Amino acid sequence: MIKTGSQILLDALIREGVEYIFGIPGGVVLPLFDKLYDSPIKFILTRHEQAAGHAADGYARATGKVGVCLATSGPGATNLVTAIATAHMDSIPIVAITGQVKTFLIGNDAFQEADIVGITRPITKHSYLVKDIKDIARIVKEAFYIANTGRRGPVLIDLPVDITIEKCEEVIPTTVDLPGYKPKYEGNIRQIKIAADVINSAKQPVVYTGGGIITSESSGELLELAEKGNLPVTTTLMGLGGFPEDHHLSLGMLGMHGTVYANFAVTECDVLIAIGSRFDDRVTGKIDEFAPHAKIVHIDIDPASISKNIQVDIPVVGDAKNILQELNKQIHFAERKEWFDKIKQWKKKNPLTYNKSEDVIKPQYVIEQICEAAKGNAIITTEVGQNQMWAAQYFTYTKPRTFISSGGMGTMGYGFPAAIGAQLGRPDNIVVDIAGDGSIQMNIQELSTVARLNIPVKIAILNNGCLGMVRQWQELFYNKRYSGINLNGNPDFVKLAEAYGAAGFLVEKKDDVRPTIEKAFSIKGPVIMDFRVDPNENVFPMVPAGQAIHRMIGTMA
Repeated sequence: MIKTGSQILLDALIREGVEYIFGIPGGVVLPLFDKLYDSPIKFILTRHEQAAGHAADGYARATGKVGVCLATSGPGATNLVTAIATAHMDSIPIVAITGQVKTFLIGNDAFQEADIVGITRPITKHSYLVKDIKDIARIVKEAFYIANTGRRGPVLIDLPVDITIEKCEEVIPTTVDLPGYKPKYEGNIRQIKIAADVINSAKQPVVYTGGGIITSESSGELLELAEKGNLPVTTTLMGLGGFPEDHHLSLGMLGMHGTVYANFAVTECDVLIAIGSRFDDRVTGKIDEFAPHAKIVHIDIDPASISKNIQVDIPVVGDAKNILQELNKQIHFAERKEWFDKIKQWKKKNPLTYNKSEDVIKPQYVIEQICEAAKGNAIITTEVGQNQMWAAQYFTYTKPRTFISSGGMGTMGYGFPAAIGAQLGRPDNIVVDIAGDGSIQMNIQELSTVARLNIPVKIAILNNGCLGMVRQWQELFYNKRYSGINLNGNPDFVKLAEAYGAAGFLVEKKDDVRPTIEKAFSIKGPVIMDFRVDPNENVFPMVPAGQAIHRMIGTMA
């Protein structure tokens, strides 16, 4: 059948099961939008391309599917860069489609031309500049395959406008043939046997898991491993929800703002089983003092991550789910009473806590009340900063894909548009964006998106009147020389919400926190809750930059 390039592209997206495309139209993508008019794919008009990219990312994290965003050439495409980089750092599968000037104008500095393939090459798994209409269907199929296999990540398709209006006989590809790209899924049986023997003989083991557990849908296998081997489990920020935090074997999160007992356990363990994690610097702290007594088993689908930051003893390359299924056949229960007695004492002496006696609203209290009101089942997205760390510490995550945050890139302005994608992907869930008064303003224009479409995202602003994490560092490490952190010019967030057509509530008293949350949850539309929290509250515990993770400060806020 003869079709235009635009129709071929959209039909290829339909075959990939695409439900939503997030983006903004522009000149060179108008042929696509003309065909999108009659398409079953729902287009979500955001108010900024960066937000479109983050929404696609949030959709992908919440559902496990590939998120899709679309932008025009030049500034439209470059506005996607931060979102693409965010997805790249956290291994999130998105396909970013950008319009491009006519093929014969490429390289001539045409109006709204940008070399988006060149610009994004370091932050994509792969990128395509379509040069022939006959390649479109194949490229789309390959792009989705690359994005959602191996170590997941973003793929870019740059589409010149002249190719979108050309016509040709559509050829539908049935297979993907990429000789240079063969992800390894089955782990080496010999390496798995060695790992099992080391784990079974360990006296003080710790399992350390990252986002790979969630991506590979292997939280069930992880739980089986922990219970079968009687192994304590700690997770990274990206791994939250991969292991139930209400389980007796849970150590919570480790790293810079992790629990004292998780960091102590990792420091003193004799075997560390790392699964789907990359030994990020926020986890390891000072490298030569990280797990200094441990034999390290590293299970990961990305061979480039093995021994990249930390030298490991037993590498097992492959998909975590497959490897854990095989490993679980060989793991035996061991009591390890002395080890668990030590962990129990650490938990008793250094609980995750804060000063609960004051009448002011503590941000940690807000998080706890959101958790209780949602019965622990909400999907939480976050901005970046103190709000992100409090959300990680004080909400109890028991299921995968319920914590969505920018980990590796630490992108302020991420949480709100990510919540839009998550809410559309999982409409039956309550979705709450935990925000700071600084970061929420970076994509606050998306209030128009949620109000127009009545997307019932709830935004909880922990409003402390400043860029809180920057203030905390200046207080602790720069002699309280506060510079560039005051947000006294904040808008009235309630009036702002109402101006866009959303509901807004101001909360200044501790007694009003829970009733406001419950009221917000009962509203079938978007809501902003402006919580005026203690402006001097810091995130503790904290590992100072460059220090070993067992050298924490401020074990009580």
